[in-house]
This record gives sequence, structure tokens and C-alpha cells, in this order.
Amino acid sequence: MRRVPRMGVLDETLAALAAAGRLREPRVIERRAGAQIWVDGRRLINVSSNDYLGLSTHPTLAAAAATAATENGVGAGASRLITGNVELAATLERALATFHAAPAARLFTSGYAANSGTIPVLVEKDDCVFSDELNHASIIDGCRLSRAQVVVYRHADVDHLAELLDAHPARRRLVVTESLFSMDGDLAPLAELRAVSAERGAMLMVDDAHAVGAIGDGRGLGWRAGADIVVGTLGKAFGVAGAYVLGSRALVDLLWNRARPLVFSTGLPVPVLAAALASVRLVSGPEGSRLRDRLLQNHRTLGHDGYIVPLLIGDDRRAMAAMSHLLESGLLIQAIRPPTVPEGTARLRFSITAALTDSDIRDVGSVVDRMTDEGWFVPRGTRG
Repeated sequence: MRRVPRMGVLDETLAALAAAGRLREPRVIERRAGAQIWVDGRRLINVSSNDYLGLSTHPTLAAAAATAATENGVGAGASRLITGNVELAATLERALATFHAAPAARLFTSGYAANSGTIPVLVEKDDCVFSDELNHASIIDGCRLSRAQVVVYRHADVDHLAELLDAHPARRRLVVTESLFSMDGDLAPLAELRAVSAERGAMLMVDDAHAVGAIGDGRGLGWRAGADIVVGTLGKAFGVAGAYVLGSRALVDLLWNRARPLVFSTGLPVPVLAAALASVRLVSGPEGSRLRDRLLQNHRTLGHDGYIVPLLIGDDRRAMAAMSHLLESGLLIQAIRPPTVPEGTARLRFSITAALTDSDIRDVGSVVDRMTDEGWFVPRGTRG
């Protein structure tokens, strides 16, 4: 049997990923201005960002971060349970709870940390968690870490969920879903999921990451739908970083004691907290409303129902070729391949933001229409 040096297996793994068309290498973004980014000295229109309202470069947020850094330094210095619970963190949590009209909120360093840390607090061995088949990796990993029995229901299929809930009794049961699915752009039937869960005594947890700040009045979909637990992010429409969990006072207090990514992580940097607080205030005011109107106008002008649009291709290498073709046309639309999406459904994830100008919208529409006519994309509901 061929012997591979201990670290040589890493080279082999990388080679296998490259051969399959699945090797990932991030670009270096040299400069940003609105929806314009510079890569390798070239200006591109960014149609891959989760910065849905264009707030990541907003001067109000930048000024808040700079002032906080000058007055209070940069790092939190420790986990929040040691000496990292700076006043800005507590203020931001209160502001988020008030914004959503929720009992309480608890900050995490990222949406991944929030999902992977909260699910194991809600369910554990001898419990059962019911997860939509297209849920984000952070939800999948949280389910695995919980050691609960994991039951996967067909995407957005309430009847299938009801059947599975009836077939799987347990001490505690949790249903978990995204509200706006990050790779498909469709909405979960939250009202129906809430009804089915409540009828059967199960908790409902909603990952609202791609909806908060951007949909309706900015308060997202999960809490208003009656979810028991909601995860929101500060790194997408709010334009900063970090995440939060909304729930009962008992839940957020229990997170202090049981959520490992919270307990064992240094608190968010002070400038990030200040910028996030400024963003929550902005999003809840007239400027936030104006930006959401612009976002709505942009995706309607392009003929889409929402601001996340998957352009399905199917084959991994063909998806990469399509992305390269778009780059040559001045657009950055990221290719998404398994395991982020199911096998055979590689796609371009087309993300519309409020930062796109009328000129950007015309350019994007023209290029995408041309590639559609050239047969790059396959109809939704089929596989390439």
C-alpha cells in the first residue's frame, strides 16, 4: 500500500478539490465604494454582497466606530463573562430587543456562533430537532453538536414536518428553519410552521439573518411570526459584524451559562459594537426606510420578487466558467458549489442591494439577459 507522508494527504485533498472544480480561494478586495469594488486593479460591480442596504461603508457607522475606538480602545479584552462585557454591548442588546419588541437579546460574535451555540442549549441527548433540508451549515452543525436526534424535513414542506413530528416523540422537540433562504431566495411558510409546531408542543427557532434590516420595516420575519427563538445578524443588512439571539429572559440568561461560543469567545470589538448600535438606530429610522425602498425598487426593476436570486447552472466547472465570463463583463456574481448547495445544483448567487445605482442596474440586467439568451442558466426546478 502506498504510504503518504503525514502532511502529504493535505496536498492530495487540495488536488482532489481542484480536480472536482471545488477548490475555494478568496479574492483580495482592494477597495470598495458603494456597489463598486476593485480586484486586481479592475473595477467591478458587486452583485454578490450580503450588504443589502449598503451600510457597510455608511459614514454614520464609520464615525461611530472611530469615536468609540478613540474613547474606549479597540478590543473587548476578554470574554464577556470575564471583563469583556463593555457597556456598549449591553446597550446594543437592549436596543435590539426594543427594535424587535422582544423580551431580550443576547449578542454573539457571528451568526455561525449564534446558531451552533444556541441549538445545543435548547435540545440535547434524548431530544429531537427537526431541520429544513436546505438550512444553513451553522444550523446543521448546531444540530449535530446538540447530540439530539436530527430529523430532516423536505424543504418548506409543512405537511411532511407534521408527519415527522407525529412520528418522533421526545422529551423536548425543536423545529428550526431559515426565514429567507440564503442560497435560494425563497421564504419559509413561517405562520404554518408556527401552527404545526405549537399544536404538537415543539419550539420554533428561526434564522432571520437574511431578512432582518431589509424586509418590511426592517424587523425581519421570525419574531412577528411567533417564533420562540430568532437569530439575527449584524453582518448583512446592518452592515457591520456579529449576531444576536432573541427570546425569553430565561433563554438569554441560560445562554450565558450554556452557549459555548458565547462563554468561551472574546467579546465583539468596541468599534464594531458602536457601529452596530448606530446601524440599528439608522435602520429603524427614515434613512432605513429610504434604503429599503431603494432595495425594493432595484430588485423589481430587474424583474425579481426578492433580492437573492439563484441563477442555476448545475455543473460545478460550468458555474466557475460562467463566473469568469461575468468577471470579464465587469460583474462579480459568485459561483456557489456543493457542499454549500446540493449536488447538481451549482449556481451563481445573484444578490441585489440598495447600493446599486440606476446605471449599475442597467449594466447588470443587460449582461445577465445576454447570458440567459446564450443558455448559461437552466430553469428552476431542474438540475444541470
